[in-house]
Amino acid sequence: MAVRKRWQEAKIIESLGIMRVTLIVGSRQCGKTTLAKQMAGKDFEYRTLDDSSFLEMAQGDSQEFIKHDKKTMIIDEVQRVPGLILAIKKEVDENPRYGRYLITGSANIQTLPTVKESLAGRVEKIRLRPFAYGEILGNQPLLLARLSRKVFVENKNYDQKKILKIAMDGGFPEPLTKKMAVRRRWHRSYVNTLIEKDLRDIANIKRQAVLKKLFSVTCEFSAKYMDKAAIGSGLAVSRQTLDEYLNILENIYLLDRVPPWLNTGYDRVGKQDKIFVTDTGLLSAVLNWQIQDVKFSGDKKGKLIETFVYNQLAAQIDIGSGANLYHYRDNRGHEVDFIIETKKEIIGLEVKASSGVGAADFKHLKWFRDNICRKKFYGIVLYTGKYVLPFSKDLRAVPLNNLWE
Repeated sequence: MAVRKRWQEAKIIESLGIMRVTLIVGSRQCGKTTLAKQMAGKDFEYRTLDDSSFLEMAQGDSQEFIKHDKKTMIIDEVQRVPGLILAIKKEVDENPRYGRYLITGSANIQTLPTVKESLAGRVEKIRLRPFAYGEILGNQPLLLARLSRKVFVENKNYDQKKILKIAMDGGFPEPLTKKMAVRRRWHRSYVNTLIEKDLRDIANIKRQAVLKKLFSVTCEFSAKYMDKAAIGSGLAVSRQTLDEYLNILENIYLLDRVPPWLNTGYDRVGKQDKIFVTDTGLLSAVLNWQIQDVKFSGDKKGKLIETFVYNQLAAQIDIGSGANLYHYRDNRGHEVDFIIETKKEIIGLEVKASSGVGAADFKHLKWFRDNICRKKFYGIVLYTGKYVLPFSKDLRAVPLNNLWE
């Protein structure tokens, strides 16, 4: 696969110019190392803790390991030696030049109290995800600008089957160049390797089989609410272990939560997070879905498309747009798949896997607009059809390709 521009490039370059430490985080093999080397320019020292020699050196003398005379030192997979963070803190406190360290992590080391305190005010954390489809195409992240201007394009090139295939391919760089059967093996091997080997550096996993089973269950629950009782019902683990293992899946960036929108005095609002697997290629492989199975199953198709939409939205919101992503649900049955809130307005998004759309698909958006929204509101139904269709002044059906074109 050719080297593609990443939407986070500008943010990383800016961070290197204004921060002493820049931390790129994201799931393993999503492209962090390639991007870090591109962003550091020509004058950099590179060390990866996946190399046993560097790993032993870092474990033996962290302060000596981080010394360098280059503009920037890249330290890859820093979660393998969390003690490096204290050494970096000491070094940048003594020499506070910007751009000294560009570090990457495949686990959220900032959940460790000592690390969080050490890096306060010294580091900017930037999330890198598997490729959004717009990045694969080499397009700019235009969705939020389109939502702000209310200018959308029709769908001329993507029928439903093609959209399903794009979603099932996922966004990890390496398998994108491979045939479907090989991609599936790659995705399954990725999960096995991550849980059986890579997690040893950040967590003491006593029951690896349970963690793998839990990830399969969370794939089934992707685009659903965080119902821990239902998720844990077939796992025979304590609530404490379930919470611990769910946190691990989040900390290695396999699972994301979308919080509920609570900016209202309405007392019937649900407070459960919604969960999403962070790559639809992984989702499809773990659940062993074939495209024909998905095409003729409303539940599978809906889960796949909504999870795909989440990952496209999150990649654009991560850039630093000033927008926040939520969902809405209450105990009267009103639900909105995604709420994008800015200082000035709220945009409600409903996701439909079908290629047709009707007035009934706007029911929840209308209720939200008329009953609890106190900002300027615009409602959109994203669907797999062709046309941009106005249903009222502030309600519109929009083809899914606007996520990447």
